[in-house]
Amino acid sequence: MASVIVGKDDVIELAVTALLCRGHLLFEDVPGSGKTTLAKALAASLGCTFSRVQFTPDLMPADITGINYYNQRSGDFELRNGPIFSQVLLADEVNRATPRTQSALLEAMQEGQVTIEGETLPLPAPFMVMATQNPIELEGTFPLPEAQLDRFLMRLSLGLPSAEEEARMIHRFNADDPLERVRPVLSTQELLSMQDQIATARVEPALEDYIIGIVHSTRDHPSLDLGASPRASLALHHTSQALALQQGRDYVTPDDVKRLAPYVLTHRVILNAQARLRGLTSLDVVDDVLRTVPVPISGQPEDDTVAEEVAADR
Repeated sequence: MASVIVGKDDVIELAVTALLCRGHLLFEDVPGSGKTTLAKALAASLGCTFSRVQFTPDLMPADITGINYYNQRSGDFELRNGPIFSQVLLADEVNRATPRTQSALLEAMQEGQVTIEGETLPLPAPFMVMATQNPIELEGTFPLPEAQLDRFLMRLSLGLPSAEEEARMIHRFNADDPLERVRPVLSTQELLSMQDQIATARVEPALEDYIIGIVHSTRDHPSLDLGASPRASLALHHTSQALALQQGRDYVTPDDVKRLAPYVLTHRVILNAQARLRGLTSLDVVDDVLRTVPVPISGQPEDDTVAEEVAADR
């Protein structure tokens, strides 16, 4: 993926973290920042099927899930699968669709299945939704409801590249499309096996208390009308495990939790009116929570060698 996306190794790592956790991503970026290219690179590097849906106000749920149509030759109704029957689905500008169409993603994201005219059909595994929103153009959009935002494991942003990164990007895309050179590095079965291994990363009791303390602090924060849900605790726990394993460790450190908290929590909290008037953002509140919740000084693995590594990381 890094052979295609220039200078965004941290975002790539977080995207892979979400994939290992069987989670979904919400990208908030201006057009042209590389969101579609990132999704295509992820699918290509895993040999996964890829579909892209451009969300518009006239998009219907059946346009995503599929329909049963009458085949005149056979005289029977047959299912015509929609684009959601792919392993990586890019939902472009998801907030431009009506709430009814947006809700078509809820069952798929949470249950890994869709229901078409009363028939429940499983989606292929692995399955990942990468949805995008344009944070600038809000005219003609329908804000995502909190129930759907909570289904996204993390909210990320690629951001604009530096001048040096943009020059490298121009040279990289000058001759041909580097996406065409991307080859799968894992089989589907290997990926599914890696997803099953996430739970093997150790999270000591002190770190579990730290995760719970962070989430509970958002519920009592004076700048928030709504704090993070219990699903946020699970998300922060699982993503910390996945990040630790990616970095070659079988245990989670407080730094893993602190790094992931902004991406896991900011879209799950709602600022109150006073905080918005003061110009605060959800990221400001999460940063404040991370400063106030005590970081555990115990809870690292019992093995002395591993404990020394944790201390060195700090």
